[in-house]
Amino acid sequence: MKFASTLAVVTGLITSVAAHGPLLGRDEVLRRADMSKRCEGAVAHFNKKRMAKRTEERQEDVSTPYYSSIQNQTCILTPEVIMGPYVWPESQFVRSNMTEDQPGVPLSLDVGVMDMATCEPLPDAMVSLWQANATGSYSSFTKLNPNLSFGQLLRSLNLTHVEYGVTDLHTDDTTWLRGMSPTNKEGMMQMDTIFPGFYAGRTIHIHSQVYTNYTLLPNGTISSGNLVNTGQMYFDEELIEQMMALQPYASHTQIERVTNAKDTHYAEGFENGWNPVISVIPMNEEDRTKGMIGYITLGIDTTDLNRPPNFIEPASPLPSSIA
Repeated sequence: MKFASTLAVVTGLITSVAAHGPLLGRDEVLRRADMSKRCEGAVAHFNKKRMAKRTEERQEDVSTPYYSSIQNQTCILTPEVIMGPYVWPESQFVRSNMTEDQPGVPLSLDVGVMDMATCEPLPDAMVSLWQANATGSYSSFTKLNPNLSFGQLLRSLNLTHVEYGVTDLHTDDTTWLRGMSPTNKEGMMQMDTIFPGFYAGRTIHIHSQVYTNYTLLPNGTISSGNLVNTGQMYFDEELIEQMMALQPYASHTQIERVTNAKDTHYAEGFENGWNPVISVIPMNEEDRTKGMIGYITLGIDTTDLNRPPNFIEPASPLPSSIA
């Protein structure tokens, strides 16, 4: 039975990677599977401590719920997912609330980071997050129309080639819904934001990057760090429907929202067997506009510093989606 279970994991990993990216070698697939298996017990203990902390913080407010069961019981290597064109390091700085003046349903993210090499919580890892606002725009890129497909957007800019993280598409110096924060000694970081909105071609998501050995600059940004993971986090489709029925999300009627099932990159988040969907509960069951609590654990391979290139090369016909 043990052999059959291991074989199923390896077969699943090979199939998943083959469907969404370059085929990994057998040794690499086995290494990832073994890494996840070794950390199962450690992550369960890690999450119990986080649950206790959340409960203690809210015990004086009986109307505020907390997780009644452990989420993400197994620690699995978080897959690499393309960073997209809206990354802009100059607007990413350290803070614990990145909402600024953006309207929307409050969302408090609890992000735990596990070191897959040691099966221990990873302290002092910088977790960087960025997302769209309630109507699909990104700060620093506010003059780009979120209702245009990527192909339409590039044609409007007279561009035929974009290199993610290199090509400069930014239009302004706004910083809302961008922020980063280091994990504490227990491998946890929290970020206050809002529930994201959608834009042309993509399901609702939040981008993330994790750095180690970084240098914090006087202006609050970082430099000289080891980028050990680039990913995207998602939400349950039922929850998305509930949120999009509320204002200001409901005012975004110019385009049809792409669902998780039809998204270009959603399935990539499930590679290695990881679940990229954030576990979310309402702060108030009777009034969800009061806010939500999101919870997710990232399994990071701190020894893997070789990031895949983040390119998109539009051709004819131009792609309809944007990351």
